[in-house]
Amino acid sequence: MRLIPTLAFALFAAAPAFAQAPIHFPVKVDKPGFQAVIADVGPAYVAGQPSEAALRAMKAEGVTTIINLRTQREMDNRKAVPYDEEALAKELGMTYVHIPLGGPDTPYTPEAEAKMAAAMKAAGDTKVLLHCTIAWRASHMWAAYLVKEKGYSLDDATRAGQAINMDGYSDGKPAPVLGLLGRTPASSTAQ
Repeated sequence: MRLIPTLAFALFAAAPAFAQAPIHFPVKVDKPGFQAVIADVGPAYVAGQPSEAALRAMKAEGVTTIINLRTQREMDNRKAVPYDEEALAKELGMTYVHIPLGGPDTPYTPEAEAKMAAAMKAAGDTKVLLHCTIAWRASHMWAAYLVKEKGYSLDDATRAGQAINMDGYSDGKPAPVLGLLGRTPASSTAQ
């Protein structure tokens, strides 16, 4: 009889100290201050550009990590982003990860996906905000993450991306998700 409690304790003690929320099919949520869309996918929100107020609200809701896929040029445009997102993240005590994608010097590569995966892992059991301008790049990144890190088929991951905003923009070039997976070069203009 002493074996069962000992075995149960051993299994509990061997469990990881943290675990991310389970991934689920994207659910668009109504939160003010996001450009285009915000979707809950379990361990993360995938969204368009947040306003300063939206970022503060995310912090209040427990988001601890921001993964920003916009280029530095975009982030420096105070007409498009009227605040310094990185400085605000620091002020709020949030981890800020900048993985610029979409410009000629910032292509969609497996290395970019690996950086995003590392940031997701480092966030542990806290929620992450993955964003770009309108959630198009972020949808492609999320789909690549599902394939590479979670074993989804490309078709299933694409359906998840499409439920966010993967089809929100097209520049006629190969889909960025393929470049993020290393399946074909995919350079694109920023969105």
